[in-house]
Amino acid sequence: MLKVLVVDDHPVFRAGVKQIIAETNDISVGCEVSNGWDAVDAARSGRCDVMLLDISMPGKDGLDVLRDVKEERLSIPVLILSMHPEEQYAIQALKAGAAGYLTKESAADELVTAIRKVAAGGKHISASLAERLASYVQNAGDEAPHRILSSREYQVMLLIAAGKTPTEIAEKLSLSVKTISTYRVRILSKLDMKSNAELVRYAVKNKLVD
Repeated sequence: MLKVLVVDDHPVFRAGVKQIIAETNDISVGCEVSNGWDAVDAARSGRCDVMLLDISMPGKDGLDVLRDVKEERLSIPVLILSMHPEEQYAIQALKAGAAGYLTKESAADELVTAIRKVAAGGKHISASLAERLASYVQNAGDEAPHRILSSREYQVMLLIAAGKTPTEIAEKLSLSVKTISTYRVRILSKLDMKSNAELVRYAVKNKLVD
C-alpha cells in the first residue's frame, strides 16, 4: 500500500484528494498537513512514500519545501500539485528536483497514475510540459533571465506582475512589507529593470502571467 503525504493549506482541496485516492485499493493518505514546516517534518518521519505538494502556501511555500527535501537528501519523491499553470512554475519545480508536476484542474484524471509513476521512480509530466522541457534544453545556452531568480524571488515577481500591492503580497506570503520591498529591489536588479511596469511587460511577454 502506497502512503501519500498531502501538503495543501486548503482543507477542501485536501478532502478532494483523499476522495480520489479512496477509490483505489493500493494507495492511501498516510498524513496530511497544511503548511511547509509540517511538510518537512512529515517527510523526515519516513512514514509516507510520495509527497503531493502545493506551491502557494503562506510562509514556507512549496518550492522552499522541495529545496529542503533535496538539501536533506530525503528519499520521498515530490509530486507538485498546483493551481498555477505549467508555464509559470513547472520547469522551475522540475529543475529543483520535483518528480512531476500536475495542475489541480487535471488532478481528477491524472493523480492516481502520477502517484504510482513517481513512487516507482519515474517522472510524471504532461505532453505539453515535455515539449516545453525539450525547448528549454535546446535553448539552455540562451536561458531566460527570470531563471536566475530564487524560488521566493520568482514568486514575488509573479505576484507583482499580477498587480498585487506590497501589502497584499506580504499578507499572502506571511512576510513583512519591508521584506517584500527588499525582494522587489533584488528582482529588478537581477533582471536589469527599473520599474514594475517593465517587470509586468516582461512577464506578459514570456507568458508567466495571464
